[in-house]
Amino acid sequence: MYYNNHTYYSLRYGTLSPEALVKLAKANGLDMLGIADINNSTGVMDFVKICNEEGIHPVAGIEFREGNRYLYTGIARNNEGFRELNEFLSEHRLNKTPLPKCPPQLPNVYVVYPFEGLQAAKLQDNEYIGIRPSDSGRLLSSPFRSRQSKLIVRNPVTFTGSSGYELHRHLRAIDNNTLLSKLDPSLMARPDEMMLPADELLKAFEHYPDIIRNTEKMMAGCHIEFDFHSIKNKKTFTGSLYDDKILLEKLAMDGLEYRYGKKSEEAGKRVKHELDLITRLGFASYFLITWDIIRYSMSRGFYHVGRGSGANSVVAYCLRITDVDPIELNLYFERFINPRRSTPPDFDIDYSWRERGDVQDYIFKRYGRKHTALLGAMSTFRGRSIFRELGKVYGLPKAEIDRLVHYPDDPQGKNQITDKIHALSGMMAGFPNLRSIHAGGILISEEPIYAYTALDMPPKGFPTTQWDMYVAEDIGFEKLDILSQRGIGHIRECADIVAENRGIKVDVHQVDKFKKDQKVKDLLRKGETNGCFYVESPAMRGLLKKLRCDDYLRLVAASSIIRPGVARSGMMREYIHRFHHPDGFEYIHPVMKEQLEETYGVMVYQEDVLKVCHHFAGLDLADSDVLRRAMSGKFRGRKEFDRIVKKFFSNCKEYGYPEGITKEVWRQIESFAGYSFSKAHSASYAVESFQSLYLKAHYPMEFMVAVINNFGGFFHRWVYFNEARRWGAEIMLPCVNHSNYNTRIIGTKIYTGFIHIGSLQKNAGHGIAEERERNGEFRSLEDFISRMHAGIEQMVLLIRTGAFNFTGKPKSHLLWEAHLHLGKNSIRPSGPTFFRQKAKKFSLPQLESSKIEDAYDEIELIGFPQTLGWFDLLQNPVNGTVRATDMTKYVGRKVQMAGLLVTVKYVRTVKKQIMHFAAFLDDKGEFFDSTHFPDTLKRYPFRGNGVYMIYGKIVEEFGFPSLEVERMLKLPLQADPRSA
Repeated sequence: MYYNNHTYYSLRYGTLSPEALVKLAKANGLDMLGIADINNSTGVMDFVKICNEEGIHPVAGIEFREGNRYLYTGIARNNEGFRELNEFLSEHRLNKTPLPKCPPQLPNVYVVYPFEGLQAAKLQDNEYIGIRPSDSGRLLSSPFRSRQSKLIVRNPVTFTGSSGYELHRHLRAIDNNTLLSKLDPSLMARPDEMMLPADELLKAFEHYPDIIRNTEKMMAGCHIEFDFHSIKNKKTFTGSLYDDKILLEKLAMDGLEYRYGKKSEEAGKRVKHELDLITRLGFASYFLITWDIIRYSMSRGFYHVGRGSGANSVVAYCLRITDVDPIELNLYFERFINPRRSTPPDFDIDYSWRERGDVQDYIFKRYGRKHTALLGAMSTFRGRSIFRELGKVYGLPKAEIDRLVHYPDDPQGKNQITDKIHALSGMMAGFPNLRSIHAGGILISEEPIYAYTALDMPPKGFPTTQWDMYVAEDIGFEKLDILSQRGIGHIRECADIVAENRGIKVDVHQVDKFKKDQKVKDLLRKGETNGCFYVESPAMRGLLKKLRCDDYLRLVAASSIIRPGVARSGMMREYIHRFHHPDGFEYIHPVMKEQLEETYGVMVYQEDVLKVCHHFAGLDLADSDVLRRAMSGKFRGRKEFDRIVKKFFSNCKEYGYPEGITKEVWRQIESFAGYSFSKAHSASYAVESFQSLYLKAHYPMEFMVAVINNFGGFFHRWVYFNEARRWGAEIMLPCVNHSNYNTRIIGTKIYTGFIHIGSLQKNAGHGIAEERERNGEFRSLEDFISRMHAGIEQMVLLIRTGAFNFTGKPKSHLLWEAHLHLGKNSIRPSGPTFFRQKAKKFSLPQLESSKIEDAYDEIELIGFPQTLGWFDLLQNPVNGTVRATDMTKYVGRKVQMAGLLVTVKYVRTVKKQIMHFAAFLDDKGEFFDSTHFPDTLKRYPFRGNGVYMIYGKIVEEFGFPSLEVERMLKLPLQADPRSA
């Protein structure tokens, strides 16, 4: 009877997980059960799997709605019917067209209309009318009374009990962004959409037994099953498994010579071993498809970084998918693919944020839209954001909602409504909220993708699966991650800028050369890494200094131990201590020395978790990898996880390990595994870091321009302008005769790009450079107005940011002139001027101007001052302070420092108190770091951006100085003269 049931994948509507729905059916003695979520098939895979485990016959379908209006339900008779439903729904979701009142002919689908739907005479053989138990009494006067063969029971299940109905009501209010008290009943399910006892359901149709029989016959005739074991990706690249094998062998052997020369016996053996395993497990096409994508992107001149566990493969290195040599780093292939691996691997390929879309477009066109899709993701209701959503449906004032969000346990805020909100938030936590897109996953399937899912069309513009990576993995898909990052963008752009500004061609792929470069080593050791990929954060700068990092392998280790898990477990500090005192510690167990001697007995990489689980606890590699993946949040099988944990401890007990040692090793694994990188991943990041470091070491000004133009760095853009100045650049205001839309460098002068002027129209910014390219530099303000046809608002922005300083006239004069030329016209008429009138000469009084006024204009419109620095704007000059470069002279002493706030890191202590780590720039633009303990922070909190006078004690840890703050005061700026 129950084929049209909603799970919580009917977003902001259903209240039951697929598992809860199946358990409910089991408790009610049902042997058949269906799922039909609203406009999606997200939950079908999980539902079918759980039904099979529970011995229930599964039925799969989709409920089609247009907005809140119910149209019909499609029930798949078989897997082909499921594909037809997905394809029909996808057609309308991808093209953003409304669903029709009646679906097209779907041969393998039953269609069920509402009782108020079509007349009996119009129904096709596969079409039925669904009648609710509460509507059975209306059959007496219905034309269907004499044609019961087209009637079936329709009793949707959306919730259980009154509490479930209340949850449903609140979800509907959230979805419709309305107050609960104003929620229209038409937007909700009926209160009776619950699973009724069998006798009650049968009693409703006791006079119409054929309706019961029709329903049971329809459901029993539906058969859907999925193979959760075989690989679903495109099976071949060439069209033949054998041809794939020989092509991969040829490409790998050609690449072997390219990477290692003709006489590398070790590499040759490794390649043959990997090829055998890749072919045996059926992954040859996966490698070839990835190679094909890399080949395309390289033909377009795109830079890429292959990373993740895929970088453990020598074959991947030989195919140029990655640039990390697994032999040099002693990486083992079984981390990527092992004979007992239950889940497929994936490659992570990074491209510039500007070029990723092109690569994605190639993949869809090369492998076909019916077989290619972006991988979806699921955003869930979580944390305190639930309080905000529920607060709004009760119409609570913003102040009350904020208090509820930030202080949920505050007794002063407790009342009947907040108690209700707390209760509901516990029920909603973890519910799917919105379907979104995975960061970079792409699926390329052998069968049409509709065989497994319907597709959405998000703003990205590529079809996207309705389920996430966990479901993809469950059914045997290998995702290919095509990701974007700003780091690759600034590396490529820097090389282009160097060629333009200096006439030097830089090959950024000479990483072996970069690793040996003395200037690069110096930057690393000194922590001069601002702007450099992955190594520029204050914490990373400090770590590099503490480790005296000046080589590749140490940077690889640093890239992993900076991750939160290592730091929180105390093992980052332990690693640094052991690095400085290699003979001053003991290994917790001989196995740790044997397996982790390279990292002083500290688990630094994901591979270390596998090694310890395998060699210390006796787990096989497959179980070790499941444990690692579960801790990383990439595995959903809780039962399997619990089994392996139990095995870990029982094995250790059998080996006779002391309980204390076993627990400590487990603590380290547990705190570390969820945040760690694979060694290959860290090595890939380190390669990109070295490319950035080389460019900064040899072409620092061009490098900083590239960083500025690619945005997305760790710091705000003004920090990078400051860094460019530190390295000798002269920072220039926007200039209509020299600036482009993006920031550019000419010699040693960096001209701020028009993109940084707030509210300046994009086409205006681009148009200035284009007009200058066509017809030469602008001779005057009047010349600019006549050629650009800019409106008065845009002219004012350009003048106030100094873009006409080349005229030699003060801004106040230029503003008058612009208004006199343009009057009140917001836009000057465009088109050629055949008879140019002679400009009128105006006599203006002497107008006052000041650098402070200019600086405030720049702060308002650009975001930071350029004419003056922040320290120049202080009411009183700063004297008697210690500068960043002198901190080591004052270790252990209390001093006063003045700093411009750059960034603050918020940390919660073990006692749940808040403390901060901050980074500042002194008056010379040099970085220093500070620590703000909870007690100090309460008395001297941060009060926004600006310059602070800070008093505290300078401490040093492993050669890295910082300031432990005792007092802090934000210094006042001179008054803004524009407001006078």
